[in-house]
Formats: sequence, structure tokens, C-alpha cells
Amino acid sequence: MTKTNVRINRRDLLIGGLSSAALLALPWPISGAAFAAGGKLRVGTLKFGSLGWLLQTVLEEGLDKKEGFELVPVDMANTGAAKIGLLSGDADVIVSDWPWAMRQRSEGEAVRFAPYSSALGAVMVAGDSPIKALGDLEGKRLGVAGSALDKSWLLLQAYFRQETGKDIASVVSPIFGAAPLITEQVRQGRVDAALNFWTFSARLKGDGYRELVSMDDVLTGLGIKPTPSLVGFIWDEKKTAGKEAEIKMFLSAIAKGNELLATSDAAWERLKPATRAESDAEFEALKAYYRSGIPKGWSGEQTAAAEKLFNLLVKLGEKTLDGGKVKFNPALFHGA
Repeated sequence: MTKTNVRINRRDLLIGGLSSAALLALPWPISGAAFAAGGKLRVGTLKFGSLGWLLQTVLEEGLDKKEGFELVPVDMANTGAAKIGLLSGDADVIVSDWPWAMRQRSEGEAVRFAPYSSALGAVMVAGDSPIKALGDLEGKRLGVAGSALDKSWLLLQAYFRQETGKDIASVVSPIFGAAPLITEQVRQGRVDAALNFWTFSARLKGDGYRELVSMDDVLTGLGIKPTPSLVGFIWDEKKTAGKEAEIKMFLSAIAKGNELLATSDAAWERLKPATRAESDAEFEALKAYYRSGIPKGWSGEQTAAAEKLFNLLVKLGEKTLDGGKVKFNPALFHGA
């Protein structure tokens, strides 16, 4: 819904029953948003995920109401539940990765993708670790958040092979597990390094750990430039038919929320309890990682980079892409 100035005669409003006092309180000229009657938009979110910080900002700033719709967060137990929620219609919008969305589109779902964050994880080691270069991982224990099919692990394997000529899966001892578990494993010294998602990498950085290599460096090293956002807002155009205006308003509210988080430390102070940061250093690291990942839109360059990444993931055996049966479709990307 576009914001257009609506010229309204004050006498007509008085006849309609609006008092003089109420008239004085209205902004003049009255904008279309002031009289907007947009509907609700249900957005699936994890209780402790970074999306919750952004949605909290949107709600506390009233950005949804200013755009003319009502944002309704829907708690999801995990990413799997969020995907089911989208496909079943229990949520209008979720955050997930576009390779998964690409598969859904190839199976007939009318899904679309708009970037949420380009922040990526990293291989983290202790600040005083003797591991200084990628090759130093040989013979070490590497914790990996997720499974052996995790995209970051597949990409790290390709990058390690390119840089060292060796198969990382053969020269290190990979230990797979949930992100919080891998974080604790490296803190307790049970693994020598950890490949983890960006929020957990940021928490480790706040505790004095350092990046051995970031996934952004991995993608750049593999020729994927510019780095496309891997995760974004996903919705099904068929299931949200009739809510096109709300989707547009939502994306606008999200952009404004991100503008605030990119520039306002006060907005972050309000979010500090929600981040569950255990120290000021951890909080500052989370803030810096989040800000670095705020997307700047999606262009043809991002689509081209995404296609190159898609082809690489197929080559590496990314299972969600079904051995190459899923075809890259640029129509997935909203705003491209």
C-alpha cells in the first residue's frame, strides 16, 4: 500500500461525528497510512533467534502500525517447525535459507524470498590457540554445528581442498552437534575449533575467541561475489493471496527497523536482555555481527552470485537440491 496524502474536508469529518478536539489531534494533511486498515501478518520466529530482536524493534517502535498493518509474531520450536508452519499456512512468513525455498518452488510452491541477513558463521578458535592458519587444523578436533550435510561444512570442505589440496574430512576429526553444544565443547576444550552459526561465533568472539576463517571469506575464496544473503523472509504467494499489501508493508517496516538497528545504540540497549549476552563484550560482538549482515537489497549481481553458489552446492552434493533435480529459478528472489 503506498502512502498518498489524502485531502479531507474538516467539515465533512465533523458531520461524520469526529469532534473538533479529535480533529486537532490528527496530522494534516492526513496520510493514507493514518486511515489504513491493513490486516494481520503472522511471522514465524524462534524464541531466542536474532529475528526476534528485529521484530521486537518493529513492534516497540510501532513500525507495523505506521505502515498500516499488524505484525503478529508466531513462536516456532525450531527451524523445521517454521518450515512446516509456512507450508501448512500456520505462518504467513518465516525466515529460512533460499536453497530450501528453491526446492519448494521447484515442487510447485509459489514461494518468494527477500533477504534477511548476509551475516555468516565462522571457524572459531581460542585466542591463544596455536592454530593460526587453515592448514593447522590437520590432526585437530573440529566441532561442526549441524550435520555432515550442513551447507557451511560442505563449503568449508571445498575451500580447504582448494587451499591445501587435502580433504578436511580425512585430516581432521569432525564432531557434529547442535550449535549450543558445539559452543560449549570448544569452551571446555573438548574440540580445538568450532564451525558455528554467526550468533554463536559472535558470542565466542565476545569471550576472546578469534576467527580462523569466516564463511564470508570461504565464499569469496570460492569465487562467490558479492556474498548473497543465504537466509531471508519466505512466503507463499498462493497462501498469502489477498495479503500482497501487508507483505509490502512488512518488508518496508523491516527495512526501517534495520535502519534503526544499524545506527542507534539506544535501540540495542533496549534489546540487551533479549540477546542474553553474558558480558558487554559479547553484546558488542552480537551487535557488530548483526549490523554487518543487514542486507542492502537484492540486485541482479546477488542473483548471479546465488546461481553460482547454487551450482557449487549441487556439485558438492547438497541434499536439499536433490542431486541437481532442483533447477535454479531467479523468479524466487523478490526485488531482483
